[in-house]
Amino acid sequence: MSKTHHLIRRALPAAALALLAAVGPAAMAQPAAPAAAPAAPTAAGPALNIRQIHERLEAAGYREIREIELSGNRYEVKARNAQGERVKLEMNATTGAVERSRTRH
Repeated sequence: MSKTHHLIRRALPAAALALLAAVGPAAMAQPAAPAAAPAAPTAAGPALNIRQIHERLEAAGYREIREIELSGNRYEVKARNAQGERVKLEMNATTGAVERSRTRH
């Protein structure tokens, strides 16, 4: 065994002991954390995906849904309402509620 290899083998256990001493016995005694549950929606991201928004719009009578784009915490949608008028909608990305509807000409 070379002299360098011998020094490395002796230094590694010493470094590991120093690390354990720095962490402390309380950290070593804690059980492993349980598997993380799926993250809850945050204020920064949408709770509903594009498919869910599309399904809600169809159920509400909107047709020819052409565009669904996320902008901040709102989806902007271009579609036709139940009367056949072209509309631009702003929907809450968390709840799916239509917050604004404008008729387009």
